[in-house]
Amino acid sequence: MTLLESLKKYTTVVADTGDIEAIHRHRPQDATTNPSLLYHAAQMPAYQHLVKEAVEEASSLGGSHEEMAAEFIDHMFVLFGSEILKVVPGRVSTEVAASLSFDTPGTLAKARKLISLYEKRGVSRQRVLIKIASTWEGIQAADELEQEGIHCNLTLLFSFAQAVACAEAGVTLISPFVGRIYDWYKKEGGGKAIPDDQDPGVASVTRIYNYYKKYGYKTQVMGASFRNLNQVLRLAGSDLLTISPELLEQLEQTEGAVERKLDPSTAKASKDVQLHLTEKTFRWMHNEDAMATEKLAEGIRKFNSDAQHLEEYALSQVAKKAVA
Repeated sequence: MTLLESLKKYTTVVADTGDIEAIHRHRPQDATTNPSLLYHAAQMPAYQHLVKEAVEEASSLGGSHEEMAAEFIDHMFVLFGSEILKVVPGRVSTEVAASLSFDTPGTLAKARKLISLYEKRGVSRQRVLIKIASTWEGIQAADELEQEGIHCNLTLLFSFAQAVACAEAGVTLISPFVGRIYDWYKKEGGGKAIPDDQDPGVASVTRIYNYYKKYGYKTQVMGASFRNLNQVLRLAGSDLLTISPELLEQLEQTEGAVERKLDPSTAKASKDVQLHLTEKTFRWMHNEDAMATEKLAEGIRKFNSDAQHLEEYALSQVAKKAVA
C-alpha cells in the first residue's frame, strides 16, 4: 500500500492545482484552484481551447477591454472548474478576488455570479466551493451565502479567532495554512528549522480540528499550504487535506501505512472553552496574534498580486481578439 492510499482511508485528499492532467494522475476527491494556478495552467498548450472559449464568451458581451478582461477571468475560472469536475468525483474551489477581501456586498455579488455561470454550464452549486479570505467581511458574506445554499471555503486562515468565527457562521470548510504559519515562526526563530513534533502550523490545525469536533460544528477542516511530507502525515485524519502535485507524487511513490493523528474520539480532550465572537471580540482576538495578523495581510497582498498577473494576461487576450 502507498502512503497516498493509506491517507485516503482517514482523510479526503484534494489536489491543489489547475493542471487537469495532474488531477487525472493522482485521483483526488476534490480540487482547488486560485489565480496563480490558473495563470500557469492557461500557458499550457493542453488548455488553449479553454482560454479561447473564455475569450469568445467575454468578447461576445462587449464593453471596454477592462470589462471584457474581468468577464474573461470569471469565465476562465468556471471553464477550468467545469473541466476539473469531469475528473474529480467531488467539488472544486473557485476563488473570489482578493481585492474584495474587505467588501461583503462585492463578495456576495461575485460569488453569486460565479455560481450562476456554473449553473448555466449544468454544474450544480453542490459541487462548487466559493473560496473567500477569512476576514470579518469575508466571513459575514460566507454566512449569507451558506444560507442560500452556496457553499464556501474560507481561506488565508491563520488564527484561532478566524476559525471560531467561521464555525459560528456555518461555513462548509476552512483552509488553515500550515506552511505559512511554519514559515513565520521559523523566520522569528532566526531561520532555524523547527522540530517536526513542535511544528506550529500542525499544532494550529490540530487545535482547530479538536475544537470543532468537541463542540459539534459542521464546518470541516482542510489543512493547506504544506512545506513537506511530514506536515501532511501529522495531520492524517483531518477532514480534508489539499496537497500540491509534487507532494502527492511523493505520497504515491512511497510504500507504507499512515497512522491516524486527528480523531473525533480524542478531540473531546480539547481544553479550549467554547467561544462566541462579536465583531469587536473577533478583531481584538485576531489582532493579538502577531503571526496571524501579518500573514493574513501578506496573503491578501500576494493573492491580489497573483490576480493582477491573471488580469494582465486577460487584457492581452481580449486585446488580441479585438485586433483580430
